[in-house]
Amino acid sequence: MPSYRVTLGEVLRLGAVEAAPLLLGWTLSRRTPRGLIKVKIVETEAYHQDDPASHSFRGITPRTAPMFEAGGRLYVYFSYGMHHAINIVVGKKGVGEAVLIRAAEPIEGIDIMRQNRGITDIKNLTNGPGKLAQALGIIDTALSGKILNKLSILLEPPPESIKSENIVIRPRVGISHAADQPWRFYIKDNPFVSRR
Repeated sequence: MPSYRVTLGEVLRLGAVEAAPLLLGWTLSRRTPRGLIKVKIVETEAYHQDDPASHSFRGITPRTAPMFEAGGRLYVYFSYGMHHAINIVVGKKGVGEAVLIRAAEPIEGIDIMRQNRGITDIKNLTNGPGKLAQALGIIDTALSGKILNKLSILLEPPPESIKSENIVIRPRVGISHAADQPWRFYIKDNPFVSRR
């Protein structure tokens, strides 16, 4: 894992397993009519087309087509008939892979996030993929396939990369296939991580 500060272009060209830990600490922002919402990514999971837990495992479908585009797009899907989840597509065009943003730390627009979620507890606003999407006001898949930083969703690097000793690596959660793969990454001791 590089210790230097990587650029957005460098991260987006990497495969999902390499990109997922590097996206920790990055800022994800959304411009809304009510104001700017900004969060810091604190937990990610990697998914790719050779991975039976990935949506891209069975190939290109109308839903998964964004995962097979070149890195730099969003992949938004509806999960378990309950909530939406936000992924950042990475890697080369034609290879289906993306990084799920599992949890984030609220930075700006906290009142908007509280209204979107219908709760006031800041620790419970964005500590899960469905909660995060709802907090950002993403309630459908309209943004799936859209290019980052060319619309209302922005991704910006942190002042400094998260040091490897502050990144916890664990198996992914909430899946039934390839559940033992250590492709979940989160910032050590961050209170906004979805699960310990």
